[in-house]
Amino acid sequence: MKVKVLASGSKGNVSLVMCDDIKLLIDMGLSYQNVLKHLENNNLTYNDISAIFVTHSHSDHIKGLETLMKKTNIPLYIPKEMYHELKNIVPLEKCIFINDEFSIGDVHVELIHTSHDTDISVGYIIEYKNKTLVHVTDTGYINRKYLKKMEDKNIYVIESNHDEAMLMDGPYPRFLKERVVSDRGHLSNKTTASYLKKITTENTKYVVLAHISEKNNTKELAYGECEVALSDKPIKLLVAKQDEELELIEV
Repeated sequence: MKVKVLASGSKGNVSLVMCDDIKLLIDMGLSYQNVLKHLENNNLTYNDISAIFVTHSHSDHIKGLETLMKKTNIPLYIPKEMYHELKNIVPLEKCIFINDEFSIGDVHVELIHTSHDTDISVGYIIEYKNKTLVHVTDTGYINRKYLKKMEDKNIYVIESNHDEAMLMDGPYPRFLKERVVSDRGHLSNKTTASYLKKITTENTKYVVLAHISEKNNTKELAYGECEVALSDKPIKLLVAKQDEELELIEV
């Protein structure tokens, strides 16, 4: 299994997951042409992509989805409840409605139901050849049931959106600060570090901190908080960027 975060942040999110011949995109938060350039950087085209997953319907996760659906035959795998939020940009025939567990070839996927200010939002546990990726962003908290399912995985791509002090002292209006820290908002550095301390094990090789806020966080703060929480484990800790591809991760 190979994983590469192509872009992550408030302006757009796209991740690439490669399981030999099965290649998946998680979110399409950049323009069609921008994602194509990223794929070409990795010696791929849209013809190589088997499916696209969408975590939720906010624009920084679906910006390029309408054009992608028009220009390619890549199927969109989404929970049926999400379709009404996407029906104006995605033809029904391009959708494959998924249950909480499903497979694409030998790739097994389990949904994590997250808590964000949309009708439905999800994360993913993706398993291939006994290697497993957890991909979770845009959630105010993680339910204990799903946190249990997330234990002992090889790779985590997980949101570490804001530093609580920076957010509260920062430029956002009060209503927006309250949204970010709510149960339907985003994970703070502190909360993410606490989760990771509980769920990572000696089998965890990589943790990628994602969806870093440009105004309410810094890469250094996110990294520092998590580094302390994981100091007793030999895990490679990375921070995803908005305007630069992350290094390729392989397990």
